[in-house]
Amino acid sequence: LEAFTQVRHQVPLESLQDVFNFEELEAFDQRVKGVVPEAEYVVEPKVDGLSGALEDEDGIFVRGATRGDGQVGEDVTENLRTVRSIPLKIPDAPPRLIVRGEVYMPKKVFHALNEERERRGEALFANPRNAAAGSLRQLDPKVAASRKLDIAVFNIQWPRDDFSTHLETLDYMRDKGFKVIPHYSCSRISQVMEHITEIGDTRASFPFDIDGAVIKVNSLSQRAVLGSTAKFPRWAAAYKYPPEVKPAQVLDIVV
Repeated sequence: LEAFTQVRHQVPLESLQDVFNFEELEAFDQRVKGVVPEAEYVVEPKVDGLSGALEDEDGIFVRGATRGDGQVGEDVTENLRTVRSIPLKIPDAPPRLIVRGEVYMPKKVFHALNEERERRGEALFANPRNAAAGSLRQLDPKVAASRKLDIAVFNIQWPRDDFSTHLETLDYMRDKGFKVIPHYSCSRISQVMEHITEIGDTRASFPFDIDGAVIKVNSLSQRAVLGSTAKFPRWAAAYKYPPEVKPAQVLDIVV
């Protein structure tokens, strides 16, 4: 390709409100329960990658686009065709299906790629997210294919009227062959906190880097009642973990 063309998203890819501690999370829960007292939640790890939308027409993958500013992204269809976990054909599909996911570079692939770049004397990638973003925006799909990107989908953008809960949409996407984000169902905010803690404690076991956990109201009709602000939906929040702290050893000091 000579350049990427722009794509206007049929359904905006919204960002999320950040919360940084359980007090802020409880305040989020109180705001939600003040409108829909019976609300239940789904908790998912927040993949540290590049968000995008996949579009299918009559069961055929026809377009993939980056999030961009949420309204307009870039057409990276040819690069996404090289991601093996994206089904190019899906059975019994609606006339139009748009799903949202997070493209990432698996940690194993990232370390192997950096080892190879070091052997060739090339600059190393700083982290898997930067490597994934740079790979997805390669104008040559062969380069993107060599980077072995992956994706975890977490939302149906269109159509949404056929479902009543978020869990139903996740099951539907899995049945259609998509790789779905790990998720946990919670009836109380205390359970949400338990799963957030569990995700944080086991973050090293995920094949992708994470920078938080996403909390979403499960009922789609309740989401419609809660609505959105100008910046983000009122029915979801992103719990951000503090930066990882690891021991380091000084090997040498050169004056």
